[in-house]
Amino acid sequence: MKPSWCLISSSKVRLSSDLIMMNSPTNELWREDFSQVLQPALRLFCFPYAGGSAVIFHKWAASLPKSIEVCPIYLPGRGHRSREKAFTDIDSLVAETAESILPSLAPPFAFFGHSMGALICFELARYLRKGHHPEPVHIFVSGRSAPQIQADERLTYSLPDDEFISELRRLDGTPGEIFEHAELLSLMLPILRADFALTQRYQYKAEPPLDCSISALGGLEDYEVTRTQLEPWQEQTSSRFALHLFPGNHFFLNTARSFLLPVIARELFELIRPGID
Repeated sequence: MKPSWCLISSSKVRLSSDLIMMNSPTNELWREDFSQVLQPALRLFCFPYAGGSAVIFHKWAASLPKSIEVCPIYLPGRGHRSREKAFTDIDSLVAETAESILPSLAPPFAFFGHSMGALICFELARYLRKGHHPEPVHIFVSGRSAPQIQADERLTYSLPDDEFISELRRLDGTPGEIFEHAELLSLMLPILRADFALTQRYQYKAEPPLDCSISALGGLEDYEVTRTQLEPWQEQTSSRFALHLFPGNHFFLNTARSFLLPVIARELFELIRPGID
């Protein structure tokens, strides 16, 4: 079985952006505002899938209402944070992410996460609730089975390099050029191992449903994260739940963007109608 969380970014690797901003405030290291909205009606924080970076969201702002500020999250180990060690457990990642973005949670805000990112934003929302911090008005969980569904997954993050690389090839989610360049592969392997460890070691803990509404998103040809595995997300909210399926496989967020972004815009518009132009 191909686990949904371990399909890797098909975006081009940009080595030129791998310079860490040593003098930037902590919260600026974690997020990048591609939309540059001066007075946003809502901020949409976006979390990438395993092996992915904030770059996959860089075209979203142009297709969403102008008053929505798209805030992709740069996780340690990628982009301008490439010299930092990637997290291997979700609790530590969520705690540091929360502290870093708290200054940006003044307007209404929502979370979008795909695959590994869906798990991160779900646990981040629960962390904010427990700390009595502002909470998202909505969460988009994309390409990820509901967390209470316990899958018997093979642990692969600690395999020797040759076996780990063979596993990556088998999963067919890593761009072919990565395997053809030893330098790129050596840069990616620690990130991939960390992301795999984070998701494979995740242990769901039962808590009351979130107050915010949830939209579960999936690909019609993603046979590992099916409608049956997405529907139980409705148990994680006491508010409205919606399920949307799009053409494509696990990476429908890249290939079906013209269908996906209007749905996201419509969902957010219904929540903050007076503030969206």
